[in-house]
Amino acid sequence: MRKIEHLGIAVKDLEQSNALFKRLLGKEHYKEEAVEGEGVKTSFFQIGETKIELLEASRDDSPIAKYIAKKSEGIHHIAFDVQDIYAEVARLKNEGFEILNEIPKEGADNKLVVFLHPKSTNGVLVELCQEK
Repeated sequence: MRKIEHLGIAVKDLEQSNALFKRLLGKEHYKEEAVEGEGVKTSFFQIGETKIELLEASRDDSPIAKYIAKKSEGIHHIAFDVQDIYAEVARLKNEGFEILNEIPKEGADNKLVVFLHPKSTNGVLVELCQEK
């Protein structure tokens, strides 16, 4: 793993949260994107080398909708940048981590993504990201 790529924050209202984070960070988000497969709308802020990804559910059965219903808004995941997502998945699986999707899927911001189950990472949802 090379760096923290982004922190994902689940939000109820993307527009209101964009305004809040603009005031907090002193800058506009640089991008909004829908990821239909995950049922989510995203917005990104750049802070140094790290990004903040705001995630709003676009349908009631999405993972973000379920997360907010159970835990409310807040930090949803931490994402790490990796050079070779396939090699990293194999390494982590060999180390005993539970992989939620062993085959990388299309994520936001031009990334391939894989998630590790929080029960194998001290309750933290971990995302691996590789630039496509």
